[in-house]
Amino acid sequence: MSEYNYNSSNNYNYDNNSGDMPGFGYDSFGPEAGSYQGDFGSENYQQPINLGPVGLDGLKTLVTQKVVAKSFLFMVVALIITAFASMITSPATAINMMKGGSFFILLIVEIAIVLISNSAIKKNNAVLAGVLYTAYSFITGMTFSVLIFAYTGSSIAATFFVAAGMFAVMAIIGLTTDRDLSGIGSICMMGLIGIILAGIVNIFILRNTIFDLVLSVIGIVIFVGLTAYDTQKIKQLSLGSTAMTENSLALFGAFQLYLDFINLFLRLLRIMGKRR
Repeated sequence: MSEYNYNSSNNYNYDNNSGDMPGFGYDSFGPEAGSYQGDFGSENYQQPINLGPVGLDGLKTLVTQKVVAKSFLFMVVALIITAFASMITSPATAINMMKGGSFFILLIVEIAIVLISNSAIKKNNAVLAGVLYTAYSFITGMTFSVLIFAYTGSSIAATFFVAAGMFAVMAIIGLTTDRDLSGIGSICMMGLIGIILAGIVNIFILRNTIFDLVLSVIGIVIFVGLTAYDTQKIKQLSLGSTAMTENSLALFGAFQLYLDFINLFLRLLRIMGKRR
């Protein structure tokens, strides 16, 4: 999951939590937050919140801005890496990665990646952040090989296109709306914490498939909202970017979009996926 807190002085506060692995409760245990606070070098960022160009007329301008364009480009690259890793990893390897001590090692590695990546972004070290982002995408793909084993290829493909369509619509809304979505983002974050806690209870106590389905539906709503919210945040970040900071900001934005899409896809798969 992803949490961001953006205040009116443009002081950035970010918490990054990740994804979800079907069948293993990965959304409950997934890499816990790193945090980011920084001003990217000498920039003070004391401007009030400015949503920038809004409406369809401003969309073309926004997508040509480097931070916005690179964020989506880096996200697509990460998804390709994830897909590639899932195809070259055997399901048996993925299952072993998620068992016992291996699971906790994997968890620690992913937490470390998030923390070090946040530190690299804070220091405007785009190279290190990019390497870690790539590693995270690859590790996620390795665990995703279980999906290929558990679900039919046609249902995975259908779910991917549905998730991509929903994601694209909400991203466009986030880029074009003139409404401040920070309130929606806060509600979504509270809801996300709620479904994580409920998911833990369901995994260890209730073990109810209907309840799990309900949580998946709620999760879809939450990540749809977060997609629009995070996209608007990237738009805001782009307004304060410089040539020195654009790659770091774009990588940060790409990571958030990647996590939103992955979580949206996985929850849709729980509902739409046809098991082998």
